[in-house]
Amino acid sequence: MPASEQGISKNRYSCIPRTLIFLTRGDSVLLLKGAPTKRIWANKYNGVGGHVERGEDVLTSAKRELDEETGLSADLRLIGTLQVDVEPTKGICVYILTGNCESGEPRPSEEGALEWLPFNELEQYPLVEDVAILLERIRNMDESKPPFSARSFYDENDKLTLRFGK
Repeated sequence: MPASEQGISKNRYSCIPRTLIFLTRGDSVLLLKGAPTKRIWANKYNGVGGHVERGEDVLTSAKRELDEETGLSADLRLIGTLQVDVEPTKGICVYILTGNCESGEPRPSEEGALEWLPFNELEQYPLVEDVAILLERIRNMDESKPPFSARSFYDENDKLTLRFGK
């Protein structure tokens, strides 16, 4: 369908695509502690990932981001999507991927320090607000089930709400 028939309008909700990757190794997950100089999530732990660039599909983008930020590679699979409401007509669509990485150590990154953290100790670390919820969901998922779908937004009291589709 040509662009003229896509129904794109400034008044219609639109999304910016991003990837978020959680690599696992045994009972640990690789998280990035944001550099103190980062504009957002400074000194907080998050997965690795970033923007999907024009001309990329989600998997190609995730593999590029994984290589750029860690130097590691893994067979990645889509585990879920997260719709982040930012403004009334704008949002972020986060494609969440996971994979197992049994060997190699991440190379240093300008984004921050990469660390393998034990799942059972995550509450001891300053995580980005929704990371603990996402990781719990991922750890409890049956691999034969389809990817989850979720939406996040801040309520009138600036409290994060994360809702999973049924």
